[in-house]
Amino acid sequence: MTETSTDTAAGPVAERAPWPAGRYGRRREQRRASRSTVAVLGVLTVLAMTLIGARLYRAYGDGDYTASVTAFDDVTDTQVAVTFMIRMPADGTAVCLVRARDKTGTEVGLEEVTVRPGPDPERTMVTHRLVTTGRPVTGEVKGCHPA
Repeated sequence: MTETSTDTAAGPVAERAPWPAGRYGRRREQRRASRSTVAVLGVLTVLAMTLIGARLYRAYGDGDYTASVTAFDDVTDTQVAVTFMIRMPADGTAVCLVRARDKTGTEVGLEEVTVRPGPDPERTMVTHRLVTTGRPVTGEVKGCHPA
């Protein structure tokens, strides 16, 4: 087997132009963003993230009002009884969104329920009979918030 020399008369590849000179125009100089532009973009980003965080906190973050379904029974073609336990402050009143879904997952009942604290506000039990437009297979509490 013969050896082939890798040396070329034109020099290494890095020294050669990747394309013929003058054929594709000239390269543009990179422009850097001014400090004021970077500062304004930074402030806008922080503001947007703060607004998004506040909105998510309002939707999901209030830990003082939490509910969990303990049972759903008395299921007929037009209703379901949903029993849930809610945790709330002793001096608070909650509004909970109760819903029912059918076997395809379609919502067949939805209602807001106002809940006043019981003897133990940390464990207030509520049973609500939800009227539905079809036969439900589940009863749920989507969430609770202060009234």
